[in-house]
Amino acid sequence: MSNDKQPSGRQSDLARKVAEKSARKLKSRRNASQKAWFGLGMMGLVGWSVAVPTLIGVFVGIWIDSTGKSRYSWTFMLLVAGIIIGCLNAWHWLSKEEKDLRDEEEQDRMEQEESVEPEGKKVEKEKDVNKEETRHD
Repeated sequence: MSNDKQPSGRQSDLARKVAEKSARKLKSRRNASQKAWFGLGMMGLVGWSVAVPTLIGVFVGIWIDSTGKSRYSWTFMLLVAGIIIGCLNAWHWLSKEEKDLRDEEEQDRMEQEESVEPEGKKVEKEKDVNKEETRHD
């Protein structure tokens, strides 16, 4: 008698999860130094995104306050405006980078699923896609 058994659904799910985690860990180890530089670059980007508009606001405010008399402090108002603009700018860049990272992770996950998927299912999917294409033509 042969002990060749097909893996049950639970075992194949476990094997798939182990393979996904293994692939993620290997990728993380390959890109470890890149992630550190990426983090430092992001801190710099956020810092400059807030600092530059704030300093521009302060300098313009000082110039306005020195050229004319006003009941209000333009320096303070433009300082606050610069901080708000800088924070919005930093938020924009961070959300863009987060979206790019999520897209990359999704693509990696899809590639991993394709590599783990049994060959028979790939052929069936290709046949289904070809049938759909011929129906629409």
